[in-house]
Amino acid sequence: MSREPADHPVFANAHVVTDQLLVGGDFDTFDRGRAEEQVRELVERGLTHVLDVRLEWDDTALVAALAPDLDYRHDGIDDAGQRVPGEWFEALTAWAVDALADPDAVLLVHCHMGVNRGPSAAFAILLRLGWDPIEALDAIRDARPIAYIAYAEDALAWHHDRHGASAEQRARDQERLREWRSGHGLDVHAVIRRIRTDEDNR
Repeated sequence: MSREPADHPVFANAHVVTDQLLVGGDFDTFDRGRAEEQVRELVERGLTHVLDVRLEWDDTALVAALAPDLDYRHDGIDDAGQRVPGEWFEALTAWAVDALADPDAVLLVHCHMGVNRGPSAAFAILLRLGWDPIEALDAIRDARPIAYIAYAEDALAWHHDRHGASAEQRARDQERLREWRSGHGLDVHAVIRRIRTDEDNR
C-alpha cells in the first residue's frame, strides 16, 4: 500500500491517505441526494469497503440501497475522550487488513466529522500493516489536515501490547508521539465548531 499524489474526492467527505486507504467524515446526513452523489463518486473511484466507526449513526440501509456490492462494517464508538480498549482496534484492524490483502481493494474509514475516531482507526490499520507510527500520523494529517487523531495514544498502546514491545520501545514511541503532537498543533475545538457551523447552515 503506497502513498500516491493526492487526488481527493470532490463531493465525498474523504481524503486519500494511500492508494488503498481513505479517511473522512460521514455521507451527508441531511441531504439524501448529496449522499447518493458521494457514494456514487467513491464507488466510481474504486471503493470496495467502508468501515464506519460512528456510534450515533449506522449506514447499513443506505449502503445496501445505493451500493449493495460495498462491504460495509459498522463498529461504532463514542467520541467523548474515553480510553479506547485494545479489543476495538484488534477487531477492526483484522477486518481491514484482510480486506486490503486484495490489491484492488479500496477502504474508506470514517466517523462523523473525520477528526478523531475515523483517523484513529486508520492509524491503527496502518500500524497493523507495519507502518512506523510517526510516518502513519504524517500520512493521515497530510491527507486530512483536520484530523486530530485523538485516540492515537490508545492505538499505539494496543500496537505495543500486540507485539509485546519492550518498555524501552514503548517509552521511545510514546515520546515520539508526544513530540509529534507538540510539533503538529491543531485547535480541534475550532475545527469542530467550524464543522458544526457548516452543518447548521445547510
